[in-house]
Amino acid sequence: MDLLTSAPERLKSFRETRLSALRPFTEFFDHHRISRPADMNQATSRISYNTRYFSGNYGLVVAILAVYALITNPLLLIALGLLTGGFIVINRWAPEPMQVGDHVVTQKSLYIGLFVIGLPLLWWASPVSTFFWLVGSSVFLILFHAALLEPGVESEYTSVQDSV
Repeated sequence: MDLLTSAPERLKSFRETRLSALRPFTEFFDHHRISRPADMNQATSRISYNTRYFSGNYGLVVAILAVYALITNPLLLIALGLLTGGFIVINRWAPEPMQVGDHVVTQKSLYIGLFVIGLPLLWWASPVSTFFWLVGSSVFLILFHAALLEPGVESEYTSVQDSV
């Protein structure tokens, strides 16, 4: 229950910390600043600067790709929903053993039934390949964007700001 009461406070802190780091999308998608880096050193310095500067935007890109991965893999969505819903239902409506016919159904036996059905379904939904697709596509998109986008004029003054 503490989780529900502290949710607005955690949402506010998330909004203040992470969403305040979002840069304007006109700056993030500025096609005038896209150019091919001259060499590997320039690409590395661009990646280093842009991943720090656009960290909030890149986090949003990863979140959008994760939602896309779940939507395009409905079996994984069903398996996760079944397992999560099963845990909630068992904890909420079956904390005490109950008599069904001649059998006593305990919370332990309900969890065993949930795992016997849910884990093979989850395995069949291939969450590992979805996870590696998410990691690979996120890394590719972020590095590609960070390497091609020239740092703005403000990047010239970051070393001056850090020393002051």
